[in-house]
Amino acid sequence: MTKTILIAAFLVSMSSLSAPYVMADDDPGSRAISSEGDEAKGKRVFNRCKACHNLTASPRTRVGPNLDNVFGRKAGTSETYKRYSKALKEADFVWTEEKLNEWLIGPRTFLPGNKMAFAGLKNEQQRKDLIAYLRSATVAE
Repeated sequence: MTKTILIAAFLVSMSSLSAPYVMADDDPGSRAISSEGDEAKGKRVFNRCKACHNLTASPRTRVGPNLDNVFGRKAGTSETYKRYSKALKEADFVWTEEKLNEWLIGPRTFLPGNKMAFAGLKNEQQRKDLIAYLRSATVAE
């Protein structure tokens, strides 16, 4: 009996090693945007964002909220950022790659009434690159 339990425990532990990592924020099929991006190029695109956003958890925020673990977080709910617009506080969605992509096209169009001054990132490849970088730089593994 003990031998059977040990074998079963070993098989369960080995299966978790080979299983694909699935983010809690979305289903496995929704990683298409970041998978088509270049993290190194995305890091350069992020230079436009870093005046207002940190990538790491920090008790101090800049003009905008910290982006640590942004994927899977409900919009308007960062614990360290208290200056969200009413539109973001009342938004009823979770940040996924798709939502972030829509936001980056034009934040004011995507969610009227938000306070983000950024006009948007019209270039599709730059958005993919940025999302790939954000995925790698902000997700705790």
